[in-house]
Amino acid sequence: MGDTRTMNLLGVEVPAGNDPASVYRRIQMMEQLMERSMTIPGINYPVGMDAIVGLIPVLGDIFGVAMGTYIVWEARNLGMPKWHMSRMIGNVAIDGVIGFVPLVGDVADVAFRSNTRNLKIVKNYMCKHYPDVAVVDC
Repeated sequence: MGDTRTMNLLGVEVPAGNDPASVYRRIQMMEQLMERSMTIPGINYPVGMDAIVGLIPVLGDIFGVAMGTYIVWEARNLGMPKWHMSRMIGNVAIDGVIGFVPLVGDVADVAFRSNTRNLKIVKNYMCKHYPDVAVVDC
């Protein structure tokens, strides 16, 4: 069983431990916030802070890259191999570079979900190396 310590961030209980379950849960929470925290009315398409804040020129894209980098940093705490880390950094870099192109970048934030891709990489790694962690559905 993982570490049960939590911290309260803006009214949300976030796991505070360094065990794999806590790290995965923080990554999962960040991915949800950045990619799927709201729904566009009428078409029921989920979007997150990455797409919304990305509408602010330059600063929004810097924010998106910073949050994506945080997910990569958390994944590093799992001891993931350099190959996986490189793929994750590449996803964040692609999202960041495309995001700096006006209008195209805003559409790309909705279509190319680097944080969701990185969560999938972490989940696959967890299933293989930490199968006992109950928070992951393999």
